[in-house]
Amino acid sequence: ENDAVAYIKSLADQRGRNISWAEEAVRKSVSATEQEAFRLKIIDIVAENIPALLKQLNGRKVRLLNSSITLATETTTLHDFPLGTRLELLKILSDPNIAYLLMSIGTIGIMAELYSPGAILPGIIGAISLILAFYSLQSLPVNYAGALLVILGAVFLLLEISVTSYGLLALGGLAAMTLGGLLLIKSDAPYLQVSLSFLLPTVLAAGGLVGVVAWMAVKSGRGKPVTGAEGMIGVLAVAKTDLNPRGQITIHGEIWDAISQRPIRQGETAEVVSVEGLTVTVTPPHQ
Repeated sequence: ENDAVAYIKSLADQRGRNISWAEEAVRKSVSATEQEAFRLKIIDIVAENIPALLKQLNGRKVRLLNSSITLATETTTLHDFPLGTRLELLKILSDPNIAYLLMSIGTIGIMAELYSPGAILPGIIGAISLILAFYSLQSLPVNYAGALLVILGAVFLLLEISVTSYGLLALGGLAAMTLGGLLLIKSDAPYLQVSLSFLLPTVLAAGGLVGVVAWMAVKSGRGKPVTGAEGMIGVLAVAKTDLNPRGQITIHGEIWDAISQRPIRQGETAEVVSVEGLTVTVTPPHQ
């Protein structure tokens, strides 16, 4: 860090810039708006567009290493060179809003995979999103407390699915993700902040998605059991032998010892009414 500070101070001194601000930019990652930069002598010109910039540059002297030149930009012809696919992608990834979105999706995807191993797709999407989020954040002045709040919020939302908290985890998750988004970027520059118009819909969408999943989980939990001993009650079986009262029956291709409350002949249908160990109790089905 000290080497970087010494280097930036020497550059600022050579170019007549604000040395103390240059040092703070390295040590504390401070930033400034265009008007603040102009007032602090960090920049020489504030222009609304390229033609305005060229107009102000015309006639200015620029000092080189061993000489100086005078810029003649009044009659300069402009040529547009569109960004390639790679640079366009990097431009998109450097957007704080995209960084926040990728971090949220990545955390939710990884946690969903851990919650339901073998789903695969959430894990793949989550891992790719997190890697892209880390790549995006390395070019931005990140507040790590904000990043941790975003991750913690996503974890809380997913825990709401499996933990009975009566909505407290969901509310905590939404609050943490919102606060984390507001604190994610350590800069006062508006263009470096996560936009509220982007932040709130993202948080609400994540909360809504988790809410739907939680509702489906509760709904399925209230349904009739389909596996284990409870899932066998009410199932129709076929008598493999005469039951009077003991014998054997076949359930889904499996042979079980059975006790019948009424005599049942071989080949007749029986209905399971209870299961105890490896023995089932059956009765003739209700007509």
